[in-house]
Parts: sequence; structure tokens; C-alpha cells
Amino acid sequence: MKPIVDELETVYGDDIEFVLLNIDDPTTQEAQRQYNFRYQPHFILVGPDGEIIEQWLGYNSANVFEQSFANILN
Repeated sequence: MKPIVDELETVYGDDIEFVLLNIDDPTTQEAQRQYNFRYQPHFILVGPDGEIIEQWLGYNSANVFEQSFANILN
């Protein structure tokens, strides 16, 4: 998934902030609890107000993310 996420960040990084939560990193535990992050990979699209817009568990293609990004950016 890393190459897909890296490419998405390259394309959309000016419009969407990408934040990595590593399930094994204790410094991200507060955010993990806030977003119920328990699995890896787990992707969460969060709006400017902190509300979860969409989330995906497991492996996905770039197209899945790009469709959601297009919806929120248009």
C-alpha cells in the first residue's frame, strides 16, 4: 500500500493532508482511539471539522481513494 499512498500524496498533497498512524507507535495512541484505528491498513478520510467522511479497511486500489477525493474536492 505504501507506493499507492505515496503516489496519492504526491498528486493530492496540496489539497489533502496525509497523516500516518502506525498501530505500533505509542505517540499516535490518542488519534488511534479517536478514530477507532485498530487494523492496518486502515484508511480514514477526515473532513476539516474532524468528522469521518469515509473509511476503508484492508488493501484498496488508488482508484477507490481517487473517487472519494474527487467527490470532496469538487
